[in-house]
Amino acid sequence: MAYDHDVAAHIRELLAGEPDVVEKKMFGGLAFLVGGNMAVAASGQGGILVRVDPEESNRLAETTNARFMEMRGRPMRGWLRVDSEDVRTKRQLAKWVGLGTGYARSLPPKR
Repeated sequence: MAYDHDVAAHIRELLAGEPDVVEKKMFGGLAFLVGGNMAVAASGQGGILVRVDPEESNRLAETTNARFMEMRGRPMRGWLRVDSEDVRTKRQLAKWVGLGTGYARSLPPKR
């Protein structure tokens, strides 16, 4: 499954004017990096992937419809998957894009 180009376009709109944002194809989707750190991606499996503070990931998984991204069957702290139906509106998507970009900006830039 290819990533949802409409979701990617909405992410792009939300990040317009943000400094140091780069788009990069990865994980079968289109990732948006801030300062070289992945913030959010339109996922090749549908919906989005969001990078969040690992200390907040349990709370977010328990209090929202997000779930841990899994790699080789193991949940990855700090990486959440949000399904398409939970990012249908710009407001829903903006929440996750904000969390992802906020965390990415808190990390040292990669060059």
